[in-house]
Amino acid sequence: MIMAMKESGIEWVGLIPDTWSVIPNKYVMHKEKNLCEKWTGEDVMSLTMNGVIVRDLQNPTGKMPATFDGYQYIEDGDLLMCLFDIDVTPRCVGRVTHNGVTSPAYSNFKIHDNASRDYFYYYYLMVDNTKELLHLAKNLRHSFTEEQLGHLKVPMPPLQEQQAIVGYLDETCSKIDKIIAEAKASIAEYKILKQSVIYEAVTKGIDSSPVLVESGIEWVGLIPDTWSVIPNKYVMHKEKNLCEKWTGEDVMSLTMNGVIVRDLQNPTGKMPATFDGYQYIEDGDLLMCLFDIDVTPRCVGRVTHNGVTSPAYSNFKIHDNASRDYFYYYYLMVDNTKELLHLAKNLRHSFTEEQLGHLKVPMPPLQEQQAIVDYLDNKVVELDSLITEKESLINDLEAYKKSQIYEVVTGKRRVV
Repeated sequence: MIMAMKESGIEWVGLIPDTWSVIPNKYVMHKEKNLCEKWTGEDVMSLTMNGVIVRDLQNPTGKMPATFDGYQYIEDGDLLMCLFDIDVTPRCVGRVTHNGVTSPAYSNFKIHDNASRDYFYYYYLMVDNTKELLHLAKNLRHSFTEEQLGHLKVPMPPLQEQQAIVGYLDETCSKIDKIIAEAKASIAEYKILKQSVIYEAVTKGIDSSPVLVESGIEWVGLIPDTWSVIPNKYVMHKEKNLCEKWTGEDVMSLTMNGVIVRDLQNPTGKMPATFDGYQYIEDGDLLMCLFDIDVTPRCVGRVTHNGVTSPAYSNFKIHDNASRDYFYYYYLMVDNTKELLHLAKNLRHSFTEEQLGHLKVPMPPLQEQQAIVDYLDNKVVELDSLITEKESLINDLEAYKKSQIYEVVTGKRRVV
């Protein structure tokens, strides 16, 4: 049977079933802010990508105020929204599933009897997924007032159909979320395995049963007795060759994905006014970030072709007695566990090239270094391929979930 549809007049909704109405949001919900004068131990809650969650006050993460006095009460059945910084807030809507308090910066809504809280949660989740409100929030904070929200037109299915939509989406999203959670758990296991494989290879080698001796390096432990231990300055030296005038060389950055060429046509992140004064780097160099070690996602990378990069990085030339790639994997192992952090005791958690030069490092025979590199290159590609496969599955499932929510809350797919 062909479903009769009509124009909703809502730009991001389009056609809706002709049995649905369109009304201003203020006839569906109203804001209520009931402030807690003195906090008495109620659960403290936050709006996150995983919904409205209870904060762990024993092991806090993120920003935490000195007191929760002045927070607002929220109750099971409310709809919590973040109507400011819409451009950068990961999630702007969440269902409150039990009582507690939350930041007064959030907007808390009570749902009217003619509406299902959960239908409008899914509706605003769909709106949030595509940041549809962003072009309406034109001030500096990209904020949206409750009054503006009240005037927004929303689709209004019959209440029974709203409840059917919720039942369908709860079940569908739950199944999708379970598969996503399993895929994320697999990724975490692969990453742990990858770190373990790298650690074992760069500290114990790849022979089946070497004779092991103490290295004297805290984070290395035992090494094969055919290896030596030497200061890092006998393996590499820093070289900074500054580019007085940039003439179009590839601009490169150290990232979690290695040393990459920046896309200057579609830049992301911080970009200087000029690349004059950047330093030249060459294929074969080892690039390191020796500052902000506590927060820098990746502190070491292989340079695989020529270009320029920020002079803030430390660029190293590898000596003839060493394999650049072996020491890349060695310092990747060190970076994975942030072993240098306890040695970087200043405010910027930085580490000088001189300090790095004095660090003792394991030194396998050159031929064995190369064998370790060949082994790790193959194993890492294999594990990265498995991780990429799971990440692709997650992306596909997230896209499918969003499409299901859109199709159902706008009535383009009927579930009754």
